Amino acid sequence: MNRRHFLSMPLAAAQRRPLNFLVILADDIGAKELACYGNQKHRTPNLDALARGGVQFQTCYATPICHPTRVEILTGQYGSRNGVHNFAGRRGGPDENAPVENMRNHYTFGRMLKERGYETALAGKWQLSGTYPDIVRETGFAEYCIWAFENYVSPEDRPRYRARERYWEPAIMKNGKLIPTTKDDYGPNIYSDYLADFIRRKRDRPFLAYYPMALTHGPHVPSPDTVKADADKHVASKANYKGAVEYMDKIVGKMVKALEDAGVRENTVILYTGDNGTAGEGKGDPTELGARVPMIANCPGLIPARPASPELMDLSDFFPTLAAFAGAPLPRGKRLDGRSLAGYLRGESPAPREWIHSFIADRRIFRTKRFLLEDNSPLHWGRLYDCGSSRDGTGYREVTGSSDPEVKKARSLFDRLIADLPVPHEPEEGHPTDKKRAKA
Repeated sequence: MNRRHFLSMPLAAAQRRPLNFLVILADDIGAKELACYGNQKHRTPNLDALARGGVQFQTCYATPICHPTRVEILTGQYGSRNGVHNFAGRRGGPDENAPVENMRNHYTFGRMLKERGYETALAGKWQLSGTYPDIVRETGFAEYCIWAFENYVSPEDRPRYRARERYWEPAIMKNGKLIPTTKDDYGPNIYSDYLADFIRRKRDRPFLAYYPMALTHGPHVPSPDTVKADADKHVASKANYKGAVEYMDKIVGKMVKALEDAGVRENTVILYTGDNGTAGEGKGDPTELGARVPMIANCPGLIPARPASPELMDLSDFFPTLAAFAGAPLPRGKRLDGRSLAGYLRGESPAPREWIHSFIADRRIFRTKRFLLEDNSPLHWGRLYDCGSSRDGTGYREVTGSSDPEVKKARSLFDRLIADLPVPHEPEEGHPTDKKRAKA
């Protein structure tokens, strides 16, 4: 069966009802932060359980910074296709008023599933385009509960807008209205409560719940499980990062329980990932450490459990994977970079990826199972590594100047990909090719 035919197929006749989807995009968390990826400090039992009961990808790439990642995951396209390589106004990013900065001009998986008849909701950190009243809903999400920037708020609510807090006493909008919060309100609890209620309300219909989390992004303030006094709630310290990771995992467990309580756990595909590498430890760098994020897929009634997968995935794959699971047609006239992993996740077909891609501004990263090209730009080719079977940066060997036939073959592949995936041509500015590699 070829890929085009597979993607056009409806859901299997034996499946009694359409699948639901819970898509979780954690903030500022590289793969190395989870226990199931080898972290010895952080306790992440809920994500570890999802990984054991489903598919955990050893190598999944976001982009090294959140804005282009958020556009990529929604559109199924790399920056060379959707036009967003960085934040607007930053190096290599679009102009703030460019059409590509307006999410209304992009076709998202929210729109795709809403057109398929899905109930859709988004909660958490939007951080994309939009001014009141055209925000979030123009991308296919019928309802929302988001961390509020001032330009998101209605003119009537703007006098009550105090500060852009995301954690304690947060600024939050629900479906166009700024809601009151107190010093005891914690943003991630409000977002997750909203989606848990959405799941309960929509349990009898197919639904998409998209949860771009606020955690674990700074400021690193105490979580409800670690805070000792009100005075500490707005005091940031890197020492609170462990608590942020573990509270993020606790919320994942809360969402799984919401599915169980609604009686839809067996019929809901959970996809969990991150938007970039950990802040201060890869984020913003055109390296694997900046791009490698956790990726876990779980659905007890559909996705068989297996050992950690060596197959490759990047966040452009979400769109076509959701489309295939939902039996939705792919958009005509839009070239997607993503590949559907639905057949692989069901255990029915091989994984479709021979390579994956990441980018930030004028820099590119490419990966096959064996070879990694970091920090490629129009001004310098970057550094090439033979990774062997390693996936976390351990034992990578630089082979940029090697004449080995396998290395030359990898270079040829990457050259073809470079030609097909252009980035902005920016003046040289402190590229980090001389940085020491770190474990990803």
